[in-house]
Amino acid sequence: MPDKVMIGLHNVVKNFANSQAIREFSMEIYQGEFVTLLGASGSGKTTILRMIAGFEQVSQGRVTIDGVDVTAVPANLRPVNSVFQNYALFPHMNVFDNVAFGLRIKKVPEKEIRERVRNALGMVGLEDFSTRRIRQLSGGQQQRVAIVRAIINQPKVLLLDEPLSALDLKLRKEMQLELKRLHRELGITFLYVTHDQEEAMSMSNRIGVLANGELLQYASPEELYATPVSPAVAGFVGETNLIDGVVVDVTKGYTIVQTPFFLTKTPVDEEHGIGDSVVLSVRPEAVRLGSFGDAALCRGIVAERIFGGSLVRIWVRVAESLTIQCVGHGFQSHDFAIGEEVDVLWDPNHSLAFSQTIKAPPSRLPGSAGALGSNGSDGP
Repeated sequence: MPDKVMIGLHNVVKNFANSQAIREFSMEIYQGEFVTLLGASGSGKTTILRMIAGFEQVSQGRVTIDGVDVTAVPANLRPVNSVFQNYALFPHMNVFDNVAFGLRIKKVPEKEIRERVRNALGMVGLEDFSTRRIRQLSGGQQQRVAIVRAIINQPKVLLLDEPLSALDLKLRKEMQLELKRLHRELGITFLYVTHDQEEAMSMSNRIGVLANGELLQYASPEELYATPVSPAVAGFVGETNLIDGVVVDVTKGYTIVQTPFFLTKTPVDEEHGIGDSVVLSVRPEAVRLGSFGDAALCRGIVAERIFGGSLVRIWVRVAESLTIQCVGHGFQSHDFAIGEEVDVLWDPNHSLAFSQTIKAPPSRLPGSAGALGSNGSDGP
């Protein structure tokens, strides 16, 4: 990991009227990283992006870019470029002129402009579209134009605010690969904003999970998924089963937890002592269904089954207040029928226990309010 900090947020606060949108926010992003801010609508991720760009003023704290304090520097003098959800292209200009616009503002010689624009369009496969009007392009092509227009000025930082959310699923996947390729080739620091957890996990070196203007956890996708610091992060980064329990023993490297429905164990955590209330987190892919006899943790009835091609999702109702989700590969045998009784089991080493500060939400079936795995997002 490079040790040069490209973006620094130091105890940043942002106030709007009578509300505090960002609370004592600190983060460092290294040169050449692809970092994503992930959170539901209203979590503060776009406000953070706009403060780095200079479009919003910081109420308190400092913003640095490449070691320089830019807190009071106007947006047009900061070494960053931005790509937005709406692309912000000039409809009266063709593709070439859109991409060349920033270079002409800087009075770059026309010969150099032609060469740089041609090379930039070639990077995204649009070299044959230079004379097209913007309205003649597809959504994906317009997004490519917006991206090359931003990178052609060779900024130190590229800020991307929900740039793919208007695209259909197939095109969004293609553009994710395109952005990752451009990031590798250019070596520019990317800061990306999204509420789509899958998008964040697949593209980023590190992810900052936000809620209510605070940074809940900042780590690699692998670390966030395997060792979330709270039920909130566990439920937002991927899907998980959350189950209330009480620690009844600590022995042989395990914390023994009694839930209202069964006795189980998790790897020992020194923070948890006998009598402590905890929330268990078990990823759906760690859950096994079948006939396990005395080894079963509990028994339930298959309440829902959804075939998704590569994945099969099954919800087992253990009790009125607990439904456990299981996920398996589509090519494996998951012939359990709705209404069938099954045993439920998981490896205790694939579970986590969190100190319970708030009661875990009841597990529900897909489509119901508060369903397991919901990230709470209501839009970008």
